[in-house]
Amino acid sequence: MWSVLVSQAGQVVCRFSMKLQCDVEVVNRMLPSFGLKNKGRSSRAVLSIGKHLKENIEKFFTWFVEEGKATVRLKEPAIDICLSKADISSLKNFLSAARLAHRGTDTDSLPLSALGPARARDVEKPKKKLSILSKKDYPLTSSFPYSLEQLQVSYCRLSRVDMRMLSLRSLRRLDLSNNHIKTLPSTVGDLSCLAELILHNNHLESFSESLCSSTLQTSLQHLDLSQNRLKVLPARFCQLRQLVNLKLDDNKLVRLPFHVGRLSKLRFLSAAHNQLTVLPASFRKLCLENLDLFGNPFTQANALDHTIHLTFPLTLQELASRAVVDLRIPHGPHVVPFHLCHELDFFKACDCGRTCINSYIQTAVSMNLHLVSHTVVLVDNMGGTEAPVQKHFCSLMCYCEFMDGCVQRDLR
Repeated sequence: MWSVLVSQAGQVVCRFSMKLQCDVEVVNRMLPSFGLKNKGRSSRAVLSIGKHLKENIEKFFTWFVEEGKATVRLKEPAIDICLSKADISSLKNFLSAARLAHRGTDTDSLPLSALGPARARDVEKPKKKLSILSKKDYPLTSSFPYSLEQLQVSYCRLSRVDMRMLSLRSLRRLDLSNNHIKTLPSTVGDLSCLAELILHNNHLESFSESLCSSTLQTSLQHLDLSQNRLKVLPARFCQLRQLVNLKLDDNKLVRLPFHVGRLSKLRFLSAAHNQLTVLPASFRKLCLENLDLFGNPFTQANALDHTIHLTFPLTLQELASRAVVDLRIPHGPHVVPFHLCHELDFFKACDCGRTCINSYIQTAVSMNLHLVSHTVVLVDNMGGTEAPVQKHFCSLMCYCEFMDGCVQRDLR
């Protein structure tokens, strides 16, 4: 029933005959009794289901079929056929057919054939990289190679992300630039190896908050959202803390994420040609190599131009919320209402070191962008490298002390 053949390329080929491409390792269960060990090496192979399968399979092991893995244990010879790196849907179909043949189902109804040598072209190395640059080359009936690590699909007029791409568990780089994609499905976050996501020149109007809480938090390093229609990024965008390179040019962004300063690994940030008027207070915490904010309508910073959100005396909720943040007391929806969790997550920091939640004074001060980046693209055509940054004060006293300091510096 089982035949092990060697192709012209020197690769081991196990042939069964409803075909399945995968990595195959043959483990002899008798070797340990002779004090020997299996070498533990797998080879790329084509499996087929033959006509003499009935009653020779002891057991199917399918715990990891969703990862493209399975094991078939044979009675005679005493070996385990370990399958890995298989297309998930193809593996499931293959195992279903194998089970039917094993149970003695009429083999005339199954696509079985006599054993024969596999062609060398059937046993090819897994494809790692694929580029599709025109609509006519886009696969409509065939699936994407399961082993892809880099996939580029550009200039194909895609209006949505093809769900077949989201089953490519080894994908590290996904380039969907120059299409017509309007939204990203949350299942993009299931691509646990994805390090680069390029969505340049699409029709995106939003970036899902669920993506910010997905496995992308630990994998995504390069994100290109330039030339889309984004107006805001989600509040939890800065949970993508592995980001090194972020491109936001040519959108309609009116503000950057409140906690952008938490992107501690960010080194390249470009947000040119948006609608930014002021930068968030946490922007000061960034440590960049290159920064481009050219072409934004930044306002002229004036500390006297302020907004007061103070209440006298402070409410009990404000006092309690400040204490929770200052004392770093753990909190969550299971302890406090969800809307309070949101407010606690987006607290403001005063120069005095204390925090404020809903009671504060807000103004903007000018900051030289060279304080946060080694290289700065000029902010405007006048050669400026300064931009307004938000500043918050927990009390009227802190604001007055800040203004006194500004006056004294001006007098010098």
